[in-house]
Amino acid sequence: MLPEHEALLIFTREQFPELNGTPCDVEVILKGASDRHFYRLNWQAEREPMILMVYTLARRDNPKFVPATYRLKKIGANVPQVYAFDQQRLCVWLEDLGRVDLQSFNDQPWDLRFPLYQATLREAAKFHGVGEKSLAQADLTELEPGFDESLYEWEQGYFLEHFVGGFLGREHSLAEYNAAHECLRQLRRRLARLPRCLVHRDFQSQNVLIRGEEAWLVDYQGLRLGLAEYDLASLLYDPYVTLTRTERAGLLGYYAEHRALVLKDLREVFYLCAAQRLMQALGAYANLSRNLGKPHYEQHIPAAVSNLAEVCAEGQGLQDLRAFFAGGL
Repeated sequence: MLPEHEALLIFTREQFPELNGTPCDVEVILKGASDRHFYRLNWQAEREPMILMVYTLARRDNPKFVPATYRLKKIGANVPQVYAFDQQRLCVWLEDLGRVDLQSFNDQPWDLRFPLYQATLREAAKFHGVGEKSLAQADLTELEPGFDESLYEWEQGYFLEHFVGGFLGREHSLAEYNAAHECLRQLRRRLARLPRCLVHRDFQSQNVLIRGEEAWLVDYQGLRLGLAEYDLASLLYDPYVTLTRTERAGLLGYYAEHRALVLKDLREVFYLCAAQRLMQALGAYANLSRNLGKPHYEQHIPAAVSNLAEVCAEGQGLQDLRAFFAGGL
């Protein structure tokens, strides 16, 4: 056993004295692009495994995971139980939700995937139903800073710097991109005027675990105020999976019916948020692959560009955004 694993087991047995003397296999879980580390502690003697998350303070949202868990659990969302939390050692011991995420069903028939996506959307509806006006100031301090015009502008700048400039090599400050920049300004202003609710912030298929017929949420430490349609776009235009236009439409209709929303209004904001989300994702894929030593993220860029092109064609007032990426791959 590696020395660092031995240290983790020492910390664990301090939290759970009843596990002293119980053999354990430590399994490293390779997950995502974050600076957190995950381990599955496989106990012998018929004890259930648990997950140990070890995080750093390099990201502002990392310490928000535990309060976000309690908040989501309070409203009935499916999230893992927190068994123990060591704030000094930056360790959290969690219920093991298993190994099967929503992405892993990508190659399965739609009649199998559809109910899993429905279950996922029902989970989203639980926190999307928590509006900004229902939260006190004390509640807001536990959340990440909410989406506003400045955050939307930061995401757009991330896209311009890392994808348009860095990956495509385009000088986006040239006059030929003026209309596209005006489109960005109008987009962030339109989104910032809309009423906000609780959002996951990274609501994609790898952050939804499937147990039986139920969906369970992970990686929600970015919980904040925003637009429900941003989460919907994260899920339904997720570059990690393949969804047809018809499948997306059916899921969006299901969500609207489940929450008694007007589908036409939901769809209009959905496409605006999809453009915003996909630009953020492209900025992330380009930065991770080019600058942060994670080249495998580059494989998702073509799907994200294809999705963004579709969104620009479907959404109102988004066509000028195509200048930033058209013909670039």
